[in-house]
Formats: sequence, C-alpha cells, structure tokens
Amino acid sequence: MDEIEIPSQFLCPISMQLMRDPVIVATGMTYDRESIEKWLFTCKNSTCPMTKQELQSTDLTPNHNLRRLIQAWCTLNSSNGIERIPTPKPPVEKSQILKLINEAKNSTNTQTKCLQRLRSISEGSQSNRKSLEAAGAVEFLASIIEKNDEACDEALNLLYHLDASDADLKKLMSDDGKFAETLMPVLKCGSCQSRAYAIMMLKSAFRVADPVQLMTAKPEIFIEIVHILKDQISQQASKAALKLLVDLSPWGRNRIKAIEAGAVLVLIELLLDSSERRASELILTLLDQICRTADGRAELLKHGAGLAIVSKKIFRVSQVASDRAVRILFSICKYSPTSRVLQEMLQVGVVAKLCLVLQVENNQKTIARAKEILYLHARIWKDSPCIPPSLLSSYPA
Repeated sequence: MDEIEIPSQFLCPISMQLMRDPVIVATGMTYDRESIEKWLFTCKNSTCPMTKQELQSTDLTPNHNLRRLIQAWCTLNSSNGIERIPTPKPPVEKSQILKLINEAKNSTNTQTKCLQRLRSISEGSQSNRKSLEAAGAVEFLASIIEKNDEACDEALNLLYHLDASDADLKKLMSDDGKFAETLMPVLKCGSCQSRAYAIMMLKSAFRVADPVQLMTAKPEIFIEIVHILKDQISQQASKAALKLLVDLSPWGRNRIKAIEAGAVLVLIELLLDSSERRASELILTLLDQICRTADGRAELLKHGAGLAIVSKKIFRVSQVASDRAVRILFSICKYSPTSRVLQEMLQVGVVAKLCLVLQVENNQKTIARAKEILYLHARIWKDSPCIPPSLLSSYPA
C-alpha cells in the first residue's frame, strides 16, 4: 500500500488511514467508524474533530456511497496488493439485545450462553456497546454479580469491557453504595482475572460516588484493596487499587481505615520493588496522605527501610515523586522527630539528600520544605560527618 497513493477523500481525517467503515457525524463530516468511536466514547470528546463544533448527537450514519467508492477503488487496485474491504456488519439493534437479556433473566440454564453472546456483540464495535448500555445491560449484569453464582465471572468480564458511562455507574452506586458490597465476594474469593476486573470496576464506581459514600466506605473495602496490592495480580489491577486508595484517603477516617488494613507496610514493600514511574508516584502520594496522621507516621517508621526508600526516590522517578517524598519527610521531621528518627535520617543518607535538593531541585515549594526540615534540626545535623563537605556548604544558616 506504500507504493500507491490513496485518494485523500478515502482517508480518515483522524487516523489518515484508508476508511473501512465510513460514517457521517452530526456536522456532516465523514470519519472511519473505529476512529470516531474512539474519539467520542473512549477519549470522551464531544466535538467534531475537524470542525471543533459541539456535536448535538453522537449518532453515526453509514456513508454507503463513499464505502462503495472505496471498495471499487480497492478492486481496481487489487493488482497492486490492495485488498477489498469487506462490507461492515450493521450495529446490533436494541431489540435483539433486550431479547437476549430477557432470555438470560428467565432461564438460568442458558444464562451463561446468553452472556457469551452478549459479550460477542460488545466486542463487535463501540456502537454495540452503547446499544447494550441503552438496553439496561449494566444493571442486569450487576444483578448477576450480586448473586455470585456460576455466571458471575462472565457477567463481571462483560461489565468491565462495556466501559459503563458515568451516569450508569452513578445508578449502580445510588443504592447506598450497594454495588461496592456486591463486589466484595469476588475480591475475596474470585479468580485472579475476576479480582482484577472487580478492583477496576470498584475504582470506576467510587470515582463517581458522592462525598457521603466516599466518607462511609467500609473497612472491609480497604482490607480487600490491600490484599490486591499484596497479591500483585497484575500491573493494571495494582494501579487501579492504588488510584482507588488515593481517591478514598482524603475523606473522613479513610486514612485510618487504610492504616488498620496494613496499607503502609505493603506500600513500602511495593516502593522497594517499584521501577515504574506512575506506580511510584501513586505510592508516594498515598504515603504522603497517610503520614499526615500520627498512626501513619508510626507505621512508616516501624518499617526498617521506610525512611531510606522514600529518600531514595528523590530525583530517581520524577519531579512529582520527589515533591511527595519531601512532603513525607517533612511530616516525619515536624511531627515525629525523636532522637532515634533523626539519627536514622543521618545514617541512611536522608539529610544528605535534602541538602542535594537545595542544590538541584527546581520546584520552589519542594526547596522550601527541604530547607525548613534542615533548619528545624540544624543543631543535631549540621556538623555531622555523615554529610559530605560538598553538600554541607548548602546547609541553610
């Protein structure tokens, strides 16, 4: 295909690839179905990519004439290695989906088979997934998961891949957060794949939850989140668990619930092994939130490598990670500065690293925190042989 020039009218304006299923949006522009569905539904844009106009409707109308022209052009150029694009399957109608859902509701014997057919439909296109949502598939699948029977795994798999809208997720959470409780048995006893889907669904659900639901999250939820992190099911599941804890921690007594669930020691162990930027940033953000409590600081100091690994991540990950690490050290030094802690900070190189922050860091807030930490304990640290002379020169007066 590199040897022959494709007519510009046959190229999708988004991907600049030959259109296989051209569709027209509300502004009259034509795009390839896969590209525009990704733009609208996956990336959650609400404008026309070319005109930038707000789309009053996300309905996509097949451009049959253009598709036939593209197919004819492909046929004419078959000798150049151009394959004829197949005629796309039309989106599945809502009535067909409703029929399958009703069949699954009325017959437990064929329930799994119906769910597999629904999954096959959802894999067809984004339009099919939207049709499934419109037919009430999200609430139907949640009801199956609640029963926790043999069809539960299949229902959870499909619900996750539907990528439910915020409106549907809010409906699931509207019943006093009952959906979160529905997922607990799966998180405890499900297969690795189902536990991963469950934690990712829980993250999405709490993202749209109201403040009361966030503040009243049950301790059992934190216990299962920590188990997910400890078991390291998958990188995707671990990130979802970390993001969920970041979202929950600022509300009510949630930091205490996380501490009581054993989060701090698990987070430090993860940080010791983490080489991935985003995961390290999330862990340090969580530890920063948790160390604003006395119990959180005590738990971090209880781990023999807690202070050392936090300090080590400064300059090793990103500016965000460095800032969070300095914030953690600031909380420790301001509110829990026992003589043992201050000596440990000298011995494991934390103080030297803070001096380096003053020389190298660009973020003024991070520099100010590091300077305040060093100033607070200058009497103990300033003349220590543990600080290299090259760094000692930057110690604040």
